[in-house]
Amino acid sequence: MIAARLSGQRLHLQHGPIDLIIGADGDRAAAFAAATARFEGLLERLAEELPLLRSASGAAVKGPVAQRMARAVAPHQIRGFVTPMAAVAGAVADEILQAIATTNVGRAYVNNGGDIALFLTGGARFDVGMADFSQKSVWKMGFSGARRLTVAAQDGVRGIATSGQGGRSLSLGIAQSVTVLARTAAEADVAATLIGNAVDLPGSASIRRVPARDLQPDSDLGGRLVVTSVGALSASEVQAALRAGILVAEDMAARGLIVAAALSLRGEVATVGEMKGRLADA
Repeated sequence: MIAARLSGQRLHLQHGPIDLIIGADGDRAAAFAAATARFEGLLERLAEELPLLRSASGAAVKGPVAQRMARAVAPHQIRGFVTPMAAVAGAVADEILQAIATTNVGRAYVNNGGDIALFLTGGARFDVGMADFSQKSVWKMGFSGARRLTVAAQDGVRGIATSGQGGRSLSLGIAQSVTVLARTAAEADVAATLIGNAVDLPGSASIRRVPARDLQPDSDLGGRLVVTSVGALSASEVQAALRAGILVAEDMAARGLIVAAALSLRGEVATVGEMKGRLADA
């Protein structure tokens, strides 16, 4: 396990595939100590339940992060196959943030590879820079992106997640980027994954797919076909793929599962909920 201070008064925690960047305003020393203590042993506890977490059976899990994952995916199981692994990055961020929230801080974040859990009080705000909506979104702290997304304490948004084809995880769809705002990072994580999967053109000869297990033998997706490359698309095909994702995002918003979403593909961007009003030039 790595625990190190970074420039900008941030904390870096890393163990295996989990890589966290943490910031806090207030009693930073106490916040970082609480985060480090909660992080110790977290990956090992998750590994103990991996067979259940990679299953769509809905079987009960025991660990606190595993339970966060299961709760986040449960409302989406009506759509078909989804396992708790769809919420793992966000659930880890939420768990560490919960520890930080017990200390004297007014604002804090835990960024797990772009899936971000937020703690905001009073009039606190959080700004995230987005590099480019027309390509795979690159999220980073600060204002160096072309656009910035603002979340205020009163919004009720405490999770931001981004997913898409070509990212850290395998995708069934072709979205270059899907960014979701939700009540928790785990809820945003699974929603971004499923909306990204829905942005698709089934049967298109321009899309190359292979079984997930060919790329990751232990993937929870098994033999399901994941996208490895996308060729030329017409304007109407781009719009059709985005519309498919929009329908899923709008349903999630109507059910109270997300607050807002932004979907991008080949330079085209579609928003759902309150996302558009939160964006401004950096």
